[in-house]
Amino acid sequence: MTTLQILIIAIAGVILPVLIVWLVMRAKQNVTAKKAEIIHQAIEAGIPVDVDKFIAPKNKPDSQSKLSLKQDLLGKLSGAGIFFFMGLSFLILYFVDQFGPGIPNGLWFLNGLAMAGGVMMAIGISLFITYFAGKKLLKKEMEE
Repeated sequence: MTTLQILIIAIAGVILPVLIVWLVMRAKQNVTAKKAEIIHQAIEAGIPVDVDKFIAPKNKPDSQSKLSLKQDLLGKLSGAGIFFFMGLSFLILYFVDQFGPGIPNGLWFLNGLAMAGGVMMAIGISLFITYFAGKKLLKKEMEE
């Protein structure tokens, strides 16, 4: 493996996920800090504050659960299509390189691409199954 390949693997496999988690946690902390600052300023000004409005209750449904059944099922269907066809395209690229004329100078990541394609196709198929099963089970609720 060349140094560039090791560097790409390190960035994509280690640094990028850590950076994403750090950014998400930082955004949540910023939201909490802003709410605390607003409450603090209101208390200093002598304004009565209903703290319950600033604190999200645990049993309150989040925005994701507000989707209707049809929207939820259509989201699964679109995700299934995206995952399935991306996986299929990765596998086609792999098989074209292996059994076809090949790609000049070969791509070093094609074996990983084939594995990722298989996993993505499996995810897509499972989402198709959940879509059709959900559509069948929730037929009465969707009509309402």
